[in-house]
Amino acid sequence: MSGHDTKISDKVYNFCRDGSNVTNEVAKEPTKEPQHIAHHLYGEGISHTAHEGWLESPSYTDEDLQRARDCGSWGDSAPSELFLKVYHDVLTSLNHNHLAGNCSPGLLGSNGVVPLTVISTIQDICRHMSNLIVRAEKEVFLATNFWAHSDASTYITNALKELSRRAGDRGQKRIVKVLYDRGNLKQILDNHQIVEPETYTTGQVKLPSPEEVPNLEMEVMNFHRPAFGTMHAKFMVVDRKIAVTQSNNILDNDNMEMLVQLEGPIVDAVYDMALNTWHKSMKPSLPCIDTPALSNSFRSSSLASHKEMFDQNGLYKPPSVDKMRSMDLPEHTTKDPHYDVDIASEVLRCQASFNPRDSETYLQAITRHLNTTIQPQTVGTAPSDHEPSPMTPFIPHAPQSPFPIALVCRPPFGPPFMSHIVNPQNAAFLSAIANATSSIFIQTPNLNAAALLPQLLAAVRRRVRVTYYVCLGYNDGGELLPYQGGVNEMVAHQLYSELSPDERGFLDVHYYVGKDMKTPIHNSKKTRSCHVKLLIVDEKIAVQGSGNQDTQSWCHSQEVNVLIDSSEVCKAWREGIEANQNTAKYGKAQKFAKEGNNGETVDEKVGCWVDPETGKQAEGAVGINPGRFSWARGAIGAVQRVRGLGGFA
Repeated sequence: MSGHDTKISDKVYNFCRDGSNVTNEVAKEPTKEPQHIAHHLYGEGISHTAHEGWLESPSYTDEDLQRARDCGSWGDSAPSELFLKVYHDVLTSLNHNHLAGNCSPGLLGSNGVVPLTVISTIQDICRHMSNLIVRAEKEVFLATNFWAHSDASTYITNALKELSRRAGDRGQKRIVKVLYDRGNLKQILDNHQIVEPETYTTGQVKLPSPEEVPNLEMEVMNFHRPAFGTMHAKFMVVDRKIAVTQSNNILDNDNMEMLVQLEGPIVDAVYDMALNTWHKSMKPSLPCIDTPALSNSFRSSSLASHKEMFDQNGLYKPPSVDKMRSMDLPEHTTKDPHYDVDIASEVLRCQASFNPRDSETYLQAITRHLNTTIQPQTVGTAPSDHEPSPMTPFIPHAPQSPFPIALVCRPPFGPPFMSHIVNPQNAAFLSAIANATSSIFIQTPNLNAAALLPQLLAAVRRRVRVTYYVCLGYNDGGELLPYQGGVNEMVAHQLYSELSPDERGFLDVHYYVGKDMKTPIHNSKKTRSCHVKLLIVDEKIAVQGSGNQDTQSWCHSQEVNVLIDSSEVCKAWREGIEANQNTAKYGKAQKFAKEGNNGETVDEKVGCWVDPETGKQAEGAVGINPGRFSWARGAIGAVQRVRGLGGFA
């Protein structure tokens, strides 16, 4: 990229301010394909390769930041300087491909609120999704990476059946679009395949048939860009009033996940991205296509029940343990659904599920909650001599004034090259880290993206405290393939090896530990893993969504993320992360070499988690040296992923 590419181009600046967007044009001509409209408005665009050191040491003039400010619709909110710097760099990534963000440029910078965050199992996230679906008044657009018939998917299919029943009771219809990625050979010629009912109702998908949901008009699409362009974005939009961005696929596993509910004008950006992702004309079209979120005042947090969850200072007032134990709220399950009318009711029902049953301790109640269909007999190992702090999967947020939010995505890229990194997602990651002055927190399954590692080292050398949480063994097979970056222990070891002893003090690597555990557990055991994707910088701004800090998400997959500008939400997210896992307490990696038995200094465990009692790594851990035939393990892992047997990140 040239020096010009470090500035917002006039074309991008004008696109952000001229009021054009794909959604408005589709509303005028519903039968026209969004892909054709987008190309007419913004051109074809080109894939652009970043130069070495892209966004390594960004600098900004007052004019640069003013142009960034001009390119957003912030409402009554005022973006912070840190947010504006990152958003400026996001916009420069559009200079050569105006659709590199999968969204009309004029909608990327917006504002909104976050009434709810969920940090928990896929089952808890699907419980919330099911509640949003049954409340839909007109339409639902649901997109995920991998869909498999499971307990998790049954929450969604049950909700679709309930939505159809409710619509029928009112003599109405609801429009539903479902999009997933289950690669097939037809996608070589057409990446976007409309799926017929005889396919999506059978096999490993098993969505409801038209006969089971007579009051839904449902259209299903299978999207993949061969060979490596995975549709990895996970999101849902309901009635163009609510959007959720999330980390999880729709299948059963042992993952800790994260969902964020968005409301306000930012929903229009997610909606536009959904249309661009669908690519084709919709049959039927979406009924809310001409009803922008900007034009409605819907807010979940305006309900009296929501406000009553907080004290006069805006602090959440959780019900007491005694009160919870006195309540008899049945759990919302696939076999016994219990749909709630609002967020407050969902929060209460979720917390009631932790009430100890029979002779259970609270720790055992947490274990029961974390155990899913694939590992129901797992036993917690955390110390039982004291009661653990409460687990709070559903995290309500106090009523907020709208704050700046930007949509930062990336498009899919199929060819097997690692140079396709210039896009809003990667710009947001790099710029946020490059502009950090005090702290960086990351949680991701894997961290090995080549462009990311130098920026983390540079931050540490600026004396910025860098803390990152990763999962032990998450898709080790795939990460061992050539050019994928390696497994987490290898990367952590590399980072520590490049730092002086003094500098190492500013880098803390941790391996995920479940809320009921005292050690990390290798992902191959399928008992406690983590799939959260989150970046928080200086406790002020954050990026949350589907994007991992690995080679696949940086170079190939389509992703969806939001960049938020709220210290209050950042604080709640950070606290929620710590409340719902034991990673900080038990998962810290070794950062300094220790003396060997014969007095020699050994460092093969630096960057690895080491059991403080035995001095050994966790069972199954690859460590820093995967061996001569690691490529073979990588090939097997890749095949398992395609078959749906491995870890889908």
